[in-house]
Amino acid sequence: MKSIEIKDLALSFGDVKVLEHLDLDIQDGEFLVLLGASGCGKSTLLNCIAGLLDITDGQIFIKGKNVTWKEPKDRGIGMVFQSYALYPQMSVEGNLTFGLKNAGVPKAEIAERVARASEILQIEPLLKRKPSALSGGQRQRVAIGRALVRDVDVFLFDEPLSNLDAKLRAELRVEIKRLHHKLNNTMIYVTHDQIEALTLADRIAIMRGGKVLQLDSPHTIYNHPATKYVAGFIGSPGMNFLEGTLTVGDKPVFDCNGQQIDTSRYQFDKSTNGANRPIHFGIRPEHVVAGRDAAEQPFNTEIEVEVVEPMGSDTLVWSQMAGHEFRFRMDGQSTVSPGEKMPIGFDPVTASLFDAETEIRL
Repeated sequence: MKSIEIKDLALSFGDVKVLEHLDLDIQDGEFLVLLGASGCGKSTLLNCIAGLLDITDGQIFIKGKNVTWKEPKDRGIGMVFQSYALYPQMSVEGNLTFGLKNAGVPKAEIAERVARASEILQIEPLLKRKPSALSGGQRQRVAIGRALVRDVDVFLFDEPLSNLDAKLRAELRVEIKRLHHKLNNTMIYVTHDQIEALTLADRIAIMRGGKVLQLDSPHTIYNHPATKYVAGFIGSPGMNFLEGTLTVGDKPVFDCNGQQIDTSRYQFDKSTNGANRPIHFGIRPEHVVAGRDAAEQPFNTEIEVEVVEPMGSDTLVWSQMAGHEFRFRMDGQSTVSPGEKMPIGFDPVTASLFDAETEIRL
């Protein structure tokens, strides 16, 4: 069952088109993440769903009802913002109950909803405190609780963790995942953090220029990106790209400044008719094997180490390959130094090939 349907949505501010002909279906109980760089339109889309912005064209349906021109309070949604937006003069309990009291919800039901939300979010000991006496993570839990007490079917999150430090972000990320498992409500989550997207989402919508470039599971988007932009945006560090030509003869071969890679085992999405087709060859740093095991890979070569970044559990190595910047990961216990020559290899079946002109996956 569809929880939210967005049909041919468009939004413009004067002559500036922010969203164009956008269609999106979100299933009941799904956790969808809108992911993209700043200015791609992800928060704007969320605000359109919430009713905080009047759209230029198109329609929005929530639970089968056309809510295109309904007020936010009548859409059956709960929203958690980037800023906590708590009332500083009220206690945590006051913040949780304020909206319910204004809506005329009976006292007994208010108490029941607050008790349920407090138990789920583990904020029962904080109910009598004011926001100034809370940590950042506790304030964000209260902000989530304020949406939770509304007892709605759809929750909207607008970069709720971006103001927190790395440790708190990781902790609350797990809490939000647990919350979704407990409630099984539809959740739409906006972020520019790919780790949040990959760990939280059932599906990810990668956005750019007001359009959705790819909508799929985290596994598919990571391993089978539809465009070069998506491939480069997902992954930390990003995918390595080599520019060269793909020659299709007896077998397809990628040539990059004389470095030839056999791509006959690569699963092409579309026909590659024509020789000397300019392409971008992408390979993720974690798919590269370095050291003695490199010789066992279908493709192998030798590089010179330029920069070493120890990261604890693994080590990131920066080098050059066929005139292009090339990064790969090694075990954190590996000893490697700048200037060292090292064999590396990989299986081209794990690569992603993109047309140089359209940047669409081949």
